[in-house]
Amino acid sequence: MSLFRKKNVEQMIASAQGTGLKKALGALDLTFLGIGAIIGTGIFVLTGTGAVQAGPALMIAFVIAAIACALSGLAYAEFASTIPVAGSIYTYSYATLGELAAWVIGWDLMLEYGLATSAVAVGWSGYLQSLLAGFGLKLPVLLTAAPGAVPGAFTLFNLPAFLVVMVITTLLSVGVRESTRVNNLMVAIKVAVVLAVIAVGVFHVRPANWHPFMPNGWHGVFGAAAVMFFAFIGFDSVSSAAEEVKNPKRDLPIGIIASLAVCAVLYVAVAAVVTGIVPAAQFASISHPVSYALQVAGENWVAGFIDLGAVLGMLTVILVMSYGQTRIIFAMSRDGLLPKTLSSVHPRFATPFKTTWMVGLFFGLIGALVPLNVLAELINIGTLAAFSMVSIAVLVLRRTHPELPRAFRCPGVPVVPILAVAACVFLMVNLQPVTWIAFGVWLVIGMLVYFGYSRRRSLLAHGQTQR
Repeated sequence: MSLFRKKNVEQMIASAQGTGLKKALGALDLTFLGIGAIIGTGIFVLTGTGAVQAGPALMIAFVIAAIACALSGLAYAEFASTIPVAGSIYTYSYATLGELAAWVIGWDLMLEYGLATSAVAVGWSGYLQSLLAGFGLKLPVLLTAAPGAVPGAFTLFNLPAFLVVMVITTLLSVGVRESTRVNNLMVAIKVAVVLAVIAVGVFHVRPANWHPFMPNGWHGVFGAAAVMFFAFIGFDSVSSAAEEVKNPKRDLPIGIIASLAVCAVLYVAVAAVVTGIVPAAQFASISHPVSYALQVAGENWVAGFIDLGAVLGMLTVILVMSYGQTRIIFAMSRDGLLPKTLSSVHPRFATPFKTTWMVGLFFGLIGALVPLNVLAELINIGTLAAFSMVSIAVLVLRRTHPELPRAFRCPGVPVVPILAVAACVFLMVNLQPVTWIAFGVWLVIGMLVYFGYSRRRSLLAHGQTQR
C-alpha cells in the first residue's frame, strides 16, 4: 500500500506558502506564458508536415488536437485553482492517485519538458541560420547541426541550439519576474507575426488549392492530429507556476483557458491561409512552411518578417518549457523523491538556481548533439499520458474531497474528463510504434530510480510533508 500513499491536500496548500518562491505573476502574465509555450515550433515548422499528411483538412486536425487539449485543460484549471502548488499534474496525482502514479507522471513530465526544450532549440537554430543567410552570414558547417543530422554534410555540434538554451537558462536563473517581462514582449511580437500572416496571406488564398480537401482520408487527418498535438503542448506549464502567482484561484484558470483559446483560433486560421496559398503536397521538403507560403505569394518582405518572428517565437517556447521542467523537479525534490539540493532556492534571486543550470546544461547539450527527428519521438506520447492522468485525477478528487473549495469547477463531470481520456488515448494510438517502445524504455528507467532511490527517501514515507 506504500505505493499508493497520498499527500494531504490541506497540508500541501498550507506548506506551499513558505517555499521562498516570489509571488509575482498575474492573469495576463499566465496567459502570455501559455501562449509563449504554445505558439512556436508547432505552427512555424510542423504545419508543413501536417499539411502533407492531412491536406487542407489540416484545419480539422488542429481542431481535433485543440479539443483534446481543451477537455484536459478544464481539468487542469480545476486542479490549478484548487491546489495552487508547484509541480502541475505531478502534485495533483500525489494528492489523488498516490505516490507511484505521481512519480510516473513526474518522470514523464521531466522528459516532455526537457526534450521539448531541446527540440525547439534545434528548430530555432535552423530558423536563425536561415535568417543569417539572408544577410550573407554563415556558421562553419561543423557547428550547424548534430552529428548525422544533415545528409551529405559532416556536422559535429549545433552551436546555436546550445547557446540559446544557455541564454534562456541565465534569464530563468536570475528571476521569474524578469523572465516573464521578456516573455511577454516576445509573445506580443510573435502574435503580431501570426496576425500578419493571416492578414496578408488571406488575399492570396485560392480556394482551388483546398481540393481535394482530405486527400488521405480520415486516417491522414487523425495521424496529423496526433502530430499537431505537439503544437498545443505548453498550456500545462502554466499550472507549474502556481506558487509564484499572486491570486492563483482566479488567475490560473484564466491563464490556462485563455491561452488555449487564443492559440486554437490562430492555428486554424494560419492552416487555412497557408494551404490556400500553396498546394499541401508542396510542403513535403519545406522546413519553414509559413514563410514559404508568403514567398510563393510574392510577399517576400512579410516572409522575412515571419522568419524573424519564428526566431523570437521559439525563444519563448524554450523559456516556458525550461521554466516548467525546473518547477517539476523542484516539487519532486521537495518531496524527497529527488536529491534535496534540487529544491534549494537562491537567497538573492529566489529561484531554484542549481536546478535551472543543471537542466539547462544537460538539455542544451542534447539539443546540440541529437537530431530533431530523434528528439521529437517521445514528446507527444508523454504529454498525452500526462493529460489523461489529470483527467482521471479530477474525478478522484471530486469523490475524495467533495468539500474542498474550488474557485473553478470542470464542467460536465464525469463526462468531460472521460472524454478527455478517450481523446488522449485515441491520439496515442495514432503515434508510431517506435514511440511506444522508446516511451516504455524511459518508464522502465524511471521505475529503477523510484524503487532504488525515491521510495525509501520519500518524506511521506517518514511521516513528513516538506523539508
